Amino acid sequence: MDDRAWLQAMLDVEAALARACASEGLVPREAADAIAAACDAARFDAAALGQAAAAFALPVIPLVRALREVVGEQAAPYVHHGATSQDVLDTAAMLVARRALVPLVEDAAAAAGAAARLADAHRATVVVGRTLLQRALPTSFGLKAAGWLIGIEETLAALVAARDTALAVQMGGPVGHRDPSVGERVAAELGLVEPVLAWHANRVRPVALAAALGALAGALAKVARDVALFAQGEVGEAREGGGGERGGSSAMAHKRNPVASVSVIACATRVPGLVATMLAAMAQEHERAAGGWQAEWGTQVELLRLTGSATAWARELLEQLEVDPERMRAHVAQLAEEGVEGGLGASDELIDRALLAHRAAPR
Repeated sequence: MDDRAWLQAMLDVEAALARACASEGLVPREAADAIAAACDAARFDAAALGQAAAAFALPVIPLVRALREVVGEQAAPYVHHGATSQDVLDTAAMLVARRALVPLVEDAAAAAGAAARLADAHRATVVVGRTLLQRALPTSFGLKAAGWLIGIEETLAALVAARDTALAVQMGGPVGHRDPSVGERVAAELGLVEPVLAWHANRVRPVALAAALGALAGALAKVARDVALFAQGEVGEAREGGGGERGGSSAMAHKRNPVASVSVIACATRVPGLVATMLAAMAQEHERAAGGWQAEWGTQVELLRLTGSATAWARELLEQLEVDPERMRAHVAQLAEEGVEGGLGASDELIDRALLAHRAAPR
């Protein structure tokens, strides 16, 4: 998600555009090859391009100028053929997102797998259920983990759907009426969706991605909140693994702070405001926005960074979670001494349903 990743993505778009135009007979094949060969981020000064971008409110114009200088006089006229700056930047944003989603989806799937293992292993582990932060009736810790599992799976499914349907190429030209043949070729080369129409000022696609990221972050925050509560000293029914000095306090040696849980919650707490920014930016003027589109770039970067970080922490949290069944049973016994009893009901069957959904989930 860093500046170099964005720079390379924009160059990848320019290379794909040149090749697509050559295939359509719009530019000479030799020029397209020269342009594609020059599209290496290592050949450009990202900081200088960033400074130059201030004069245009976007980085594509200085990048195109720099690329034309690199390819030489013969190929220079064919750089950026028929495209507008938004075509390149929007497509690059989708490309960056698709690349960032590879480790993010992998981590989320691993977190779901860890939750599934906890659910299966602790089918018969009784734990006090808590509603409104008060002791309620006994339930199964396996069922609780199954609930975490389904929360992750359902939001991950929405994110995978957004990845596969919303991350589209943008090749509409200056006002959106360019022949779609070039866009089809660019989409095929970059692994992006070919949209029905240009979406220059129709921002449903970026919002679909943002909403899916927000939902996943929220599902992970629920897991982290539960674990942090389990790890309280007076509860002690589960704790984070990791060993060593992890979770230590600078002032209180007896403490073992839930570092992963805190990190997930810290990341996820920032996400809803960013999703709201993406929603607020949807009302865009005519064929290109004056400010709304530009507000999306940094917002999307932060959404992917924060949700990706939360997902990585949640994976570690669930894979290393230490459960204390004896402590759980002791608290259930205290509840029984107070006259509150109850069985596990259909928890075993419900866990099976969750595990079946997990095995059938798309990735």
